[in-house]
Amino acid sequence: MKVLVCGAGQVGYGIAEQLSAEGNDVTMIDVRADLVQKVNDTLEARAYVGNGAHPDVLERAGARDCDMIIAVTLHDEVNMIAAQIAGTLFDVPTKIARVRSHTYLNKEWSKLFSRSCMGIDVIISPEREVGEMVLRRLSLPGAFDTVSFADGAVTSMGLTCDADCPVLDTPLRQLSELFPDLPAVVVGIQRKGEIIIPHSDDHIEEGDDVYVVTPAGQVARTLSIFGQAEAPTRRVVIAGGGNVGLYVARELERRHSGVRVKMIEASRARAIEIADSLERTVVLHGNALSEELLREAEITSADTIVALTNDDQVNILACALAKQLGAARSLCLVNSTGYASVIRSFDIDSEINPRVVTVSRILQHVRRGRILAVHTVSNGAGELMEAEALETAPIIGKALKDLPQLDGVRVGAIVRGGKVLIPDGETRIQVKDHVILFAAADSVRDVEQLFRVSIEFF
Repeated sequence: MKVLVCGAGQVGYGIAEQLSAEGNDVTMIDVRADLVQKVNDTLEARAYVGNGAHPDVLERAGARDCDMIIAVTLHDEVNMIAAQIAGTLFDVPTKIARVRSHTYLNKEWSKLFSRSCMGIDVIISPEREVGEMVLRRLSLPGAFDTVSFADGAVTSMGLTCDADCPVLDTPLRQLSELFPDLPAVVVGIQRKGEIIIPHSDDHIEEGDDVYVVTPAGQVARTLSIFGQAEAPTRRVVIAGGGNVGLYVARELERRHSGVRVKMIEASRARAIEIADSLERTVVLHGNALSEELLREAEITSADTIVALTNDDQVNILACALAKQLGAARSLCLVNSTGYASVIRSFDIDSEINPRVVTVSRILQHVRRGRILAVHTVSNGAGELMEAEALETAPIIGKALKDLPQLDGVRVGAIVRGGKVLIPDGETRIQVKDHVILFAAADSVRDVEQLFRVSIEFF
């Protein structure tokens, strides 16, 4: 696939890195010469200096032959115009644009991106994507990662197994014997930084991060069995009143009337603006690293502190200080991947990387075959995926144990006719099945091939 990426910042670079590593033909455009040089020096991709909204720059970068354009510069207007020009002048089939401004995202103006107007196929809103991720984490406080599939029918959770985990050293095949009525499958294990696709004889060790797939109705029991049952979140302190912080506070007010929210914002003008736009949230002006202000926000009795400022170091230190003062849990927004290895040493329970969230969202539109959803884990070392099996897909009618392409893949659930099924080796995929699975990075192509649709289908 030939992909043109406009914007070589953190998100654009992350997308190009992932796609080029998978053998796609990637070209990038950015106005900054230093970022272009970095791409040319470090990635199997070409990069050009220029404005992605200019037709001559798009043509020089090969837009006429592209299958997809992904516009993720820092400016909404550049992204929108680049995607529109790519479709109008160069007939690029798939146009994806990152749009951050809430003005453009208002439902009242949704026609703007339709085929009759700008003709943009997919709009990505990082703040909303990250905000929804935060809300999902707050709803499942025992998990460090969570994502829903099949219209909410299936949930995948990332769980840290400490010394108190009841199922340590238990072969996975025995879990179904110990809990015969629990439809949950361990689909992936991260151990000492490496991703493992587990088999029935494998077991969980202390310190493992495991990824479990279960029907949405069995989430609470699954958390309990893995020793992660925790009380629902009732008291939240948000550090940072930017777009993400405001979105989370507003949605908590709208969706959860019983949740008490207090927010700390460093800018006085922004704090006043936020206070005027929220109904029940208490907004405090000051530094999230101030012990006095954290105590005023009642951090000592808070269920969770959510640090969402634009400064990674402030987020990390605010979470660490809040935990020291008595907060039960912490959730930290971290933009730099360089901090990933030290997060746990600060006693931070969970982190969210906006780049990873955005890349995951975009990948579902890049994946071949009927890949409906993608969630990357461990900096792209593995992917949780939802795939739909159509009539001519190679996976149809074959027992899972007879598919050598699944060596680096573990199927966690199948949604068939609205019902969630837990598969075994004898399970055969049927037409219209939605399959939720975990794949190691080097097995993603095999998954795409298994769910590809032949031309006869059309």
